[in-house]
Amino acid sequence: MPFVRVQKSKSYYSRYQVKFRRRREGKTDYRQRKRLCTQAKNKYQSPKYRLVVRFTNRKVICQIIYALVDGDRVLTQASSTELGRYGLKVGLKNYAAAYCTGLLCARRLLQKVGLDETYEGNTEIDGEVVSTEYDKKTYYVDEVDEDKRPFRALLDVGCKPTTSGCRIFGALKGAADGGLDVPHSNKRFPGYDRDAKEYDADMHRERIFGGHVGEYMEYLEEEDNQKYQEHFASFIAEDVAADGLEELYEGVHEKIREDPTPAEKKDFTPDKSFKRKAKLTLDERKARVQVKKDAKKAELEADDDE
Repeated sequence: MPFVRVQKSKSYYSRYQVKFRRRREGKTDYRQRKRLCTQAKNKYQSPKYRLVVRFTNRKVICQIIYALVDGDRVLTQASSTELGRYGLKVGLKNYAAAYCTGLLCARRLLQKVGLDETYEGNTEIDGEVVSTEYDKKTYYVDEVDEDKRPFRALLDVGCKPTTSGCRIFGALKGAADGGLDVPHSNKRFPGYDRDAKEYDADMHRERIFGGHVGEYMEYLEEEDNQKYQEHFASFIAEDVAADGLEELYEGVHEKIREDPTPAEKKDFTPDKSFKRKAKLTLDERKARVQVKKDAKKAELEADDDE
């Protein structure tokens, strides 16, 4: 057997430092978080606000969060499950739903801090990036008020890869059109060609209004109707057609701007008549297993006789 040099010695392992638990679990990128949360030393109690966008298997969650020494604080939040109030009950985690959720979060926050009338955002959705130069600074809003500056929030994507056309940027665009000052460019939006360095805003607008979903619905309906019935069962149940998606999302955007306030929580009344079943004892569990064994044994014997 040839001689093999030990690369990692005892001193290496004695100095090895285990990474933070949330980093090991793939939940928190601490390098990113440090740069998003670090506050200016010459400013007292001036936190950096973050637009946190997260996707689950069923919905989109947008939150405005700021960090304190003892933990984070959520200023406001919106979820795509709330869009049912505004007329959208299906497709709650696609690009168009992410845009609606970001818009709802932005309007709700500005209403809370009293800036909703000063910064209405982009009411005519065209997919373009809006920015304004004021006092040697760039603000990502239409106009900057002299007395009240726009509310700035930095996008927090967590451990999600920031690929071009990602749904995260749909929520960002919705928040920016809602009146938030979120620094961004068009390089990660759908419609940007990295080779030609050109941006097609119409393609992005089509994605905001669910055009890609409508095209796939029409394709499946023509090519494979059975798969269409299975894949878009919830759309069919709610009577949502491919040619009516744009009108649907336009109505959702208008309703969100009219009333972005959260719904009132209903009082929870527990069912006191419910009683949990008592646990079986060891003898009862053994007897239960024995009954199953005897039944199976009798079944096998009956098969052998036949």
